[in-house]
Amino acid sequence: MRVSICAVGRMKAGAERDLIDDYLTRFDRTGRSLGLGPASVVEVDDRKGGGMAGEAVLLEKAVPEGTALCCLDERGKVMTSPEFAELLGGWRDAGRSGAAFVIGGADGIAPELRERAEVRLSFGKMVWPHMLARVMLAEQLYRAASILAGSPYHRV
Repeated sequence: MRVSICAVGRMKAGAERDLIDDYLTRFDRTGRSLGLGPASVVEVDDRKGGGMAGEAVLLEKAVPEGTALCCLDERGKVMTSPEFAELLGGWRDAGRSGAAFVIGGADGIAPELRERAEVRLSFGKMVWPHMLARVMLAEQLYRAASILAGSPYHRV
């Protein structure tokens, strides 16, 4: 099952980019034998200044057809890492071709796109910069694959 992180904005080289690359490489390695991966990051940039609505159009185009859609949103469900692993494994076991995780820009995700999501996921009550949200998502994807593989990476 392919995994896409569809995000508004371009990430420059630096610490956050290095962390994302590292965690997604680990996810791909761990997930391969589990039927998970590869993972990719699709960045969109609304250069016409359409706001959330313009970003939503670009994000929808970035989401591969037939994939499970999850929007990261501070109003979403807070999950434990094992619950997130169960969600990912459930989509895989149901025969989903992929999962797309959408991260909006500074103003969030347009309500219409947010409502289309099968899952709205929150990393807590605090609002996180979208670049850090990408890092946190990449790490949780790797952690989920590790949990599903029975690896000791996730300690309870």
